[in-house]
Amino acid sequence: MTSIDLTGRKALVTGGAQGLGEGMAAALAAAGATVMIADIQDEGEQTAKNLGDGHGFVRLDVTDDANWESAVAETVERLGGLDILVNNAGIEITSLITEVSADDVRKMLGVNILGTTLGLKHGLRAMRPGGAAGQGGSITNVASVAATIAFPGIAVYSATKSAVDRLTRVAAMESGKLGYGVRVNCIYPGLVPTAMGAGLANDVAALGLFPSPEAAVGAVIELTPSGRLGQVDDMADAVVFLSSDAAKFITGAGLPVDGGMGM
Repeated sequence: MTSIDLTGRKALVTGGAQGLGEGMAAALAAAGATVMIADIQDEGEQTAKNLGDGHGFVRLDVTDDANWESAVAETVERLGGLDILVNNAGIEITSLITEVSADDVRKMLGVNILGTTLGLKHGLRAMRPGGAAGQGGSITNVASVAATIAFPGIAVYSATKSAVDRLTRVAAMESGKLGYGVRVNCIYPGLVPTAMGAGLANDVAALGLFPSPEAAVGAVIELTPSGRLGQVDDMADAVVFLSSDAAKFITGAGLPVDGGMGM
């Protein structure tokens, strides 16, 4: 999205080493922002290098409160501020409800809900008046079309992404009421053929919900008025928009980027 100018903005993108997060980081950088990629995967260091000079990588376990505090502090110090936070890190573990593992539920709750909550906590603290950055800004949480539809095999994941929606709206209200100057929104991505998306198609087929991964993908396309899967740049463009002044009067919103699947 080259028509939006984010020159001078400082951004932190979680789960930015690969997939959607990598695409979002690249789009923010292309729009002029300086980006810190935060990820538990060390591959994020190379991803940051691929963005060019001035960008960086910080190792972050989004489920760890102290790790969040240090990652945000390092971002503010190295980049010279923090104006944009993208809470993208997430995991999906496919299972029928009758076969769900308690440990898998805890993992998804930890990364998808706790991780987003801690991101909101430390992002708002840094951006609000008196914070380490203190200039306000924008937080975009990554939910999913799974929060708005009933797709088999992903009940717990869907529940966690519904929670991301509620967290977004309450955080936006608190930020506004307390004068933080931070807009908080979320996007609902449709299915994208990243490693996670391909894994989901394979998993639901293995559970017997569809005759093949190709049939699972075909079912998603059939449910999508736009008639195709999403692409990484579709999601990245939405994040750039919500992070920009073009969205200056948008907060507490959930933006579907799903080709109409969840309408």
